[in-house]
Amino acid sequence: MIRLIKIIVSGSVQGVGFRFFTYQQAVKIGLVGYVKNLENGAVEIIAQGNNQQISQLILWLEHGGPRSARITQINISELPLQENLTSFNVRY
Repeated sequence: MIRLIKIIVSGSVQGVGFRFFTYQQAVKIGLVGYVKNLENGAVEIIAQGNNQQISQLILWLEHGGPRSARITQINISELPLQENLTSFNVRY
């Protein structure tokens, strides 16, 4: 089953390469979507893939994500599927 989720990651996640490492992890897993910084200091991840792919990304984040980051909170919500997502990228 294909799912689309939005993940808001809080903590020390900007200015530490978080988007780049998240991009690498998502591409390795085979997800489509994007990662971007939010004005409040958090990072938003939009990820679409099958249950196993989504679980891999969440597990990676729960284990701390990039070594340079300090994640204090992860909020996950389900979204309707988007057919226009064809790759994973970093948004600015």
